[in-house]
Amino acid sequence: MGKDFDLYRTSEEHEMLRESVRALAEAKIAPFAAAVDEEGRFPQEALDALVANDLHAVHVPESYGGAGADALATVIVIEEVARVCGSSSLIPAVNKLGSLPVVLSGSEELKAKYLGPLAAGEAMFSYALSEPDAGSDAAGMKTRAVRDGDFWVLNGVKRWITNAGVSEYYTVMAVTDPSMRSKGISAFVVEKSDEGVSFGAPEKKLGIKGSPTREVYFDNVRIPADRMIGAEGTGFATAMKTLDHTRITIAAQALGIAQGALDYAKGYVKERKQFGKPIADFQGVQFMLADMAMKLEAARQLTYAAAAKSERVDGDLTFFGAAAKCFASDVAMEVTTDAVQLLGGYGYTRDYPVERMMRDAKITQIYEGTNQVQRIVMARNLP
Repeated sequence: MGKDFDLYRTSEEHEMLRESVRALAEAKIAPFAAAVDEEGRFPQEALDALVANDLHAVHVPESYGGAGADALATVIVIEEVARVCGSSSLIPAVNKLGSLPVVLSGSEELKAKYLGPLAAGEAMFSYALSEPDAGSDAAGMKTRAVRDGDFWVLNGVKRWITNAGVSEYYTVMAVTDPSMRSKGISAFVVEKSDEGVSFGAPEKKLGIKGSPTREVYFDNVRIPADRMIGAEGTGFATAMKTLDHTRITIAAQALGIAQGALDYAKGYVKERKQFGKPIADFQGVQFMLADMAMKLEAARQLTYAAAAKSERVDGDLTFFGAAAKCFASDVAMEVTTDAVQLLGGYGYTRDYPVERMMRDAKITQIYEGTNQVQRIVMARNLP
């Protein structure tokens, strides 16, 4: 898919992709979504279906065996999976987050070694930036990497790592020069099988319960020097450049969750009767649905515009990426909350999917930079 697509329009190819992903998601992922949430288990059925259809990591360039999808196509895949299962949408989203530092800054050898297995569905990729005392202040991280001949030795703890324990590969940010703060941080690829790598217990979360979130521990993990991503001291810059692109994938997840909730609520209000007629006939309900659809469409247009800018690497990408993530996630929280309201008491029960969607939507306001941080980023990068 080319880089010259229109800023505000999806191509026929993009819409065909949407139709195929939606059909796959409804047939192979949706039937397991409630159980995945209820049991707090990894959505293996979703991974199998996505890999079988080459949709698990569509962003990987064709030269490394991937689909070579543009940023908008990646957004559409995540959006359509999230429409039926928020947890499952983190498979393509986090595969991009984890591997994009390698795509952006890695050596050709590193790209060939790690992007090929990712594209083939043989491995997943996670991103390890946050720490117990370094969340919004990511530059305050403590994880250290010390040079030892042709190796680097890593020690430290990463927290809130999505798909930890399931992914084979991890992009890990670590301090290589403590005197330089953010300019003393370097990026590395660490493998799950490396000696000294271990994982904490899965976090007990409000939502996205099918996507494991764990601490990752590095205890004298010795890795070859050629696993550094880019030059020494460039890791933090790579991490931030990555987030400029991948915040848009969180916006996509938020869109999908909100769309799933709106679709369900629309169907419900047509069937539910009170005072002798469907509640969809009442103006108060109609106005709620109108507002939900209007805000969701505004969020979608902003997200797609940001995706186009991501593909072209426009100068105002940082602002648009932050704006899309912030706006779409706020809209998703509002739309899913309203969907629960429209279902009344039923919306509050696990017999209906909208309460799960409301719980899943909440995290989109928090991870990959809280929405408060997004507003800081936007203010610093006003177009």
